[in-house]
Amino acid sequence: MKSWISKTAIAIAMIVALPILAQADTWQIDPAHTNVEFTVRHMMISNVKGQFQKTSGTVTTNGTDPASAKIDATIDASSVDTRVDKRDAHLKSPAFLDVDKFPTITFKSTKVEADGPGKWKVTGDLTLHGVTKPVVLEVEGTGAPINDPMGNTRAGASATTKIKRSDYGLIWNKAIEGGGVMVGDEVAISIDVEAIKK
Repeated sequence: MKSWISKTAIAIAMIVALPILAQADTWQIDPAHTNVEFTVRHMMISNVKGQFQKTSGTVTTNGTDPASAKIDATIDASSVDTRVDKRDAHLKSPAFLDVDKFPTITFKSTKVEADGPGKWKVTGDLTLHGVTKPVVLEVEGTGAPINDPMGNTRAGASATTKIKRSDYGLIWNKAIEGGGVMVGDEVAISIDVEAIKK
């Protein structure tokens, strides 16, 4: 079973184009070219991956100071996809995400700090399953902004983080023969974001 989720980011995440900050005031996350993926341990022997198909949000900044960046991202919790319908239904149920009660996962940044050339640490509040906790995203720019054939200015970034699903009240599990549990507690989050200058 997969207890996926996203810090993210979902997010988390969504920490989008920090490399863009030097050139824009507002950038819109492009849902068609943004991916929020999660990985969780299954039965102590393998990893199971999934993703969220619907992510939206913005990045705003004052002038060219990356520390002024404000990131606001939303994930549609019901868009979880692990390529197994039965597992997806379980993840959407009250045993995990409870998407009818908690339809979205959100990330709102509170601080952006440089962490080397083209890298940042983005601290923010992740709200998942009705619980809000601080998380830190390790963000790396993917190059200078470019102009697409339609005349839009685009930029991208990638980010990673880890959370414990139990911290967000996601505690479903089953013991397995020989010791251990069906689903790991730690969830690794990987985010690839593309954003368009508004």
